Amino acid sequence: MGPNHPDAPNTIEFWDPHGNGQAYFTMPVRIGGSYADVSVINSGYDLYVAGGIRSTTVKVDAYSNWPDYVFAPTYKLMSLKATEEYINENQHLPGVPSAAEIQETGIDLAEMNAILLKKIEELTLQLIDLQKQVDTINKP
Repeated sequence: MGPNHPDAPNTIEFWDPHGNGQAYFTMPVRIGGSYADVSVINSGYDLYVAGGIRSTTVKVDAYSNWPDYVFAPTYKLMSLKATEEYINENQHLPGVPSAAEIQETGIDLAEMNAILLKKIEELTLQLIDLQKQVDTINKP
């Protein structure tokens, strides 16, 4: 019995979507092996899938430090000048991982979404401030 035989151990069967009772195809899956397609033990994660995952929906549980704090009156918004200086020196936005960091450690999607939302919220506050300055200048 070969590794792709439907009765082989560690095989997942995908059934015909038209419901005719026939296996659509089978795929060997090794869990925790050194050549695993799906790994639980050796990856350091509860689930690791080599080659990527495609999905129409991914739900991430609540992120503990969602950046609504940006709108608190005590939040210190970095000035555009300070932001420009940081970018010139570091070649990336403050509070956002650099390309080198991402290359080395990857991206936690929940954390990155929170970081990006924080940047959007900060930009929104800066735009509101700039609009107030424009309105003051254009006052008759």
